[in-house]
Amino acid sequence: MKYYPIFLDIRDKKCVIVGGGEVAARKAERLIDCGADVFVISPRLSPELAESDKKDMICHIAAEYTDYFINGAALVIGATDDEKINARVADDARTKGIPVNIVDDPKRCDFILPALVKRGDLAIAIGTGGKSPALARHLRQELENKYGKEYEILLNILGNLRAKMEKNAGVGKDWFSSLMAEGILESIKAMDFKKVKEIVKKITGEEVEIDFN
Repeated sequence: MKYYPIFLDIRDKKCVIVGGGEVAARKAERLIDCGADVFVISPRLSPELAESDKKDMICHIAAEYTDYFINGAALVIGATDDEKINARVADDARTKGIPVNIVDDPKRCDFILPALVKRGDLAIAIGTGGKSPALARHLRQELENKYGKEYEILLNILGNLRAKMEKNAGVGKDWFSSLMAEGILESIKAMDFKKVKEIVKKITGEEVEIDFN
């Protein structure tokens, strides 16, 4: 099976995780990071999820799973250690037309979750079609070593410039390539932000603020 790669906006949308263990905690962490309204259905919670519940980062429903709890969800993740419950979650979600992911069971998934490298708003996703999560993790580690904090800073600069440059007809469309050719990435790596600002001013004529925290 080939999967259609997509980045989905789930901000303020109901996303349901069935299961309260360590795997569920990892799935919840990414959903929370993306701004979802995360509902966790499980009689008990792992320490990580219990802490998230204490901080009101998730909504914990301390009950056994029923299909009622997934009504209105944008997506559902089944993360229990009970194959029968996971199968029910998959069947119920599909009956209701809700995309579902069952952890470690690609045949019951409408979508799978890639290994992810995050640098601020930069996200590099690695997928293997569900064939080898181990390879995906290996590639993620390689990419984490290759793409460091400098890419987060670079992306923030480019994001700040984009709207300005779209209005600036006097600057060539290939200003990104010009910035890279001038060594903006290398200057960011060296933490030489004075040089970075000089490069941006030279190529675009614009002033930029740099967030390097």
